[in-house]
Amino acid sequence: MLKDIFSYFCTGIFSMPTMQRYFLYFRYDGTAYHGWQVQPNSLTVQQVLQDALSTLLRDDVAVTGAGRTDTGVHARMMVAHFDFDGELDCAQLVYKLNRLLPRDISAYKAVPVDGGMHARFSAVSRTYHYYVHLRKDPFLRMYSCEMFYNLDFDKMNEAASLLLGYDDFAAFCKSNSDVKTTLCRVTEARWVKDGDYSWHFVITANRFLRNMVRAVVGTLIDVGRGRVDVDGFRRIVEGGSRSGAGESMPANALFLENIEYDGI
Repeated sequence: MLKDIFSYFCTGIFSMPTMQRYFLYFRYDGTAYHGWQVQPNSLTVQQVLQDALSTLLRDDVAVTGAGRTDTGVHARMMVAHFDFDGELDCAQLVYKLNRLLPRDISAYKAVPVDGGMHARFSAVSRTYHYYVHLRKDPFLRMYSCEMFYNLDFDKMNEAASLLLGYDDFAAFCKSNSDVKTTLCRVTEARWVKDGDYSWHFVITANRFLRNMVRAVVGTLIDVGRGRVDVDGFRRIVEGGSRSGAGESMPANALFLENIEYDGI
């Protein structure tokens, strides 16, 4: 009897708060932002999202994203996790969060996940799209890169297919980057025709290096222009030198398109 009473009071006094982890799915137009990651004196997507969640949940909320997007890069899907002491109505969370977020950021799903899940490290793949068009079009200029010359997309696809046979992409990593490894596993790399004069490049990998996609696209554009042949593209990849690869393409045409997790 006394033991039961003692247990009752101890449970009320000493029970530890139960932290629940949530995955938040959202999308954003990166035009107005200095990338994803919080930076001093700069407007970033992560900061805006954290501020909105903290206001809504009346607590300091830190979010961890599935990756970093550079200044001006967009995301049709981004995932971030946060921890909260308590159970949330996910549908209401999304609804109310969207009333606080600016028009260029939109949440569309929240799900509770196991505490061991991590938005960045638990992701098994990420897919980016890069858009180009070959004719002046005022309705594409914001989210696609206008090319001023004809491109051989067959050659570009032949070169792109080589990426699946390599795992070291130092040639496409931003110089002086602080990454510990330049190893990635690319599982898809191809150009897709969208219309008479518009295309997009699809690339999927388990991880990406900083500036990697835009450097890959820039080098493939050189192949399409005839400035580099397919064997030359192979030598660039194997050479591992950023100076040997093509220029980094403009950010406005790059979209983080999809992120995959096991079991979600």
